[in-house]
Amino acid sequence: MSYQDTFKRHELKYMLTKQQKQGLLKIMEQHMALDQYGRTTIMNIYYDTPEYLLIQRSLEKPAYKEKLRLRSYGVTTRDGEVFVELKKKYDGIVYKRRTSATEREAEEYFQNNKPLSKSDQITEEIDYFKSFYQNLIPAMVISYEREAYYDLDGSDLRITFDENILWRETELNLRSEPYGQALLQKDQTLAEIKVGGAMPLWLARGLSELSIFQTSFSKYGSAFLQKRKVG
Repeated sequence: MSYQDTFKRHELKYMLTKQQKQGLLKIMEQHMALDQYGRTTIMNIYYDTPEYLLIQRSLEKPAYKEKLRLRSYGVTTRDGEVFVELKKKYDGIVYKRRTSATEREAEEYFQNNKPLSKSDQITEEIDYFKSFYQNLIPAMVISYEREAYYDLDGSDLRITFDENILWRETELNLRSEPYGQALLQKDQTLAEIKVGGAMPLWLARGLSELSIFQTSFSKYGSAFLQKRKVG
């Protein structure tokens, strides 16, 4: 299966009520469609230093921040496909690089420094990041259910809706079923508008009509703050 391995775009986030989500979906009907995967479960392992240096720096809201994670679409197996993803944000623009591997290969890469089978510019960037921080360890698993929509006109506009966002610090692998502490209330949805250029006028008007306003929300950051509060 082919996949996109580089992204450069704005990622705008919005916290929706159940009613706002339904209203936005109604506005989207003539412009966007649910992708071929429908509603999927996304699993992530976030890597950090033992002192949580990466997420603590990110929470300070610097102009430049970065994170490294391992992602699977659904619960995976030892030989299932996963993605090693390096995500950077600078001046409001998100840059993402990712490469695929098996879960077994990715584990060997992180735990035993065994090189990934692919060798290209993307893996070199990931290698550099990993060597720079040296002591990265799996810090947290974050899972959620996602609905992703694409633009019927063929632009790069993409809208995702994430629900049932859970985090845990046990069973730090992508082979276990999702469970953990909830980040959102029952009827909340985190929407993300991902676009390379300007937002289309119909969408901007729709957000205004529904009183949907942009917010700042990091899944890993929010989970870390929740962990620190209860810990």
